Amino acid sequence: MLRLLDGHGWTLAVAESLTGGLVAAELAGVPGASRTFRGSVTAYATALKHELLGVDAGLLAARGAVDAEVARQMAAGVRERLGADWGISTTGVAGPDPQDGQPVGTVFVAVAGPVAGPGADRSAGAEVETAALRLTGDRTAIRTASVTAVLELLAARLRRSTVAGPGFSQTPG
Repeated sequence: MLRLLDGHGWTLAVAESLTGGLVAAELAGVPGASRTFRGSVTAYATALKHELLGVDAGLLAARGAVDAEVARQMAAGVRERLGADWGISTTGVAGPDPQDGQPVGTVFVAVAGPVAGPGADRSAGAEVETAALRLTGDRTAIRTASVTAVLELLAARLRRSTVAGPGFSQTPG
């Protein structure tokens, strides 16, 4: 996936909550990652989602951190704050206890990327896609599955991207 980004001169930033840096570690483990991976923000505390990523404080107060819109704003915020073309995020409940009225295994992941379409300006904002997950297993299994889910969502978005152009349908090894 990083090769796909690199091939188009794109960069990636990550905002994490429940995964606590696992997405960043997965990306940084790829040789040459520094060409595309700008960095990450692990905003585990709810207040940091607002302070560092620009998530609306009213939204966090009303719905809590485990919410699809929070994931959207995290992805868009990290993209903007770290100056990347693409931003991805994870937020949810890995357990052992429910959080913000959400049961263990509730996870939201999001991908924010350049606005697509004919003549679209990459700096014109972001298109954001989210996925809601209901995962099972222990804390480790939920966190690991969340990493896989956000990276798969990014890969799918990259393959569908009209910005990407021809030849973008193949996923690298």
